[in-house]
Amino acid sequence: MNYMQVRGCDIANGPGIRVSLFVSGCPHHCKGCFNPESWPYEAGTHFTSKTLEEIKSFLQKPGRTGFSLLGGEPLCTRNRDQVWWIITSLKKTFPNLNIWVYTGSTYEALRKEGDPQIQEIFNMIDVLVDGPFIEEKKNLMLKFRGSSNQRIIDMKQTRLQNQVVLHELNN
Repeated sequence: MNYMQVRGCDIANGPGIRVSLFVSGCPHHCKGCFNPESWPYEAGTHFTSKTLEEIKSFLQKPGRTGFSLLGGEPLCTRNRDQVWWIITSLKKTFPNLNIWVYTGSTYEALRKEGDPQIQEIFNMIDVLVDGPFIEEKKNLMLKFRGSSNQRIIDMKQTRLQNQVVLHELNN
């Protein structure tokens, strides 16, 4: 898997000061996407264990409140193995790490695939921001998402209630 950027200090993609990884590769190609240079899977730099160590180093800095994984499309089939490995590795080092994952797919569509790896990822993350960016529904007043169709899903509550539960920031 390739990635476009690691941000060691990000306040735009989740609450608090976060570390963010922007992966390469996206099959959605949403009209008006803020990151179209990430669409090709070959764009950017190859993700290695050294990149993971850089992320861990950023997470150890004072004031960091979580990790956000964006794209591109982190949950597309071509990126899943690496994304699973990254999240698993981070959770081993930082068991209470707050993790947000952004996807252009919907929670329901990903669940319907029946991929056990997706379920494992869902079990490790705190928030899933789902849905494609729809330019006609773009709203600059929304927190942590670009268009009104996108949802901020509280994954802990979703697991407990066995139904989609929106995060309080969804408003």
